[in-house]
Amino acid sequence: MHPQPTRILLADDHALVRHGLRLILDAEPDLTVVAEAGDGAEAVDLATRADAAIDLAILDIAMPRMTGIQAAREISRRAPGIRLLMLSMYDNEQYFFESLKAGASGYVLKSVADRDLLEACRAAMRGEPFLYPGAVTALIRDYLQRHQHGEPVPDTLLTSREEEIVKLIAEGHSSKDIADILVISVKTVERHRANILAKLGLRDRLELTRHAIRAGLVEP
Repeated sequence: MHPQPTRILLADDHALVRHGLRLILDAEPDLTVVAEAGDGAEAVDLATRADAAIDLAILDIAMPRMTGIQAAREISRRAPGIRLLMLSMYDNEQYFFESLKAGASGYVLKSVADRDLLEACRAAMRGEPFLYPGAVTALIRDYLQRHQHGEPVPDTLLTSREEEIVKLIAEGHSSKDIADILVISVKTVERHRANILAKLGLRDRLELTRHAIRAGLVEP
């Protein structure tokens, strides 16, 4: 018997975007869109209804009436069992950190949603953060800069293979691209990526958020 597919609420104020994303998601046997919302307030209503059977909410950051970040905050508070992913047009560190603070476990750029969205959904359901390449790069860059300014250096520095992977991530390559370039499996790339974040003390979302606050990237 197949496990129950992940039930998804999709919120975006553009019907065409919702339609496109729905096609991508519904084509996968383990994912199914069960509800759609046109703004943040509607997303909160649908996610927190007594009969709502939602596992994952995908929220566009820029929506009328209530932004995706406000909606994420509200859903986290009222229905903490629902996993949250943010969708954005913008590669923006501030939005990224605000999303993490609001309880989201991932941030997906719309320009590459067709490539990253499925991976992000599955990571969220496994309880892992999904970070688009620019976010990983920003975190790593910021972290290493702070160490250059006399703060303690991490016990374990990155191996040459990990540095190679960081460079490829920084250049915007997906896990699949990196796997092809280095002739290793996607699983191995993901494992390296998790190790890199772990070594830099950025393993989980809370750690990322704390780091962001410490680094002065977001106000506590």
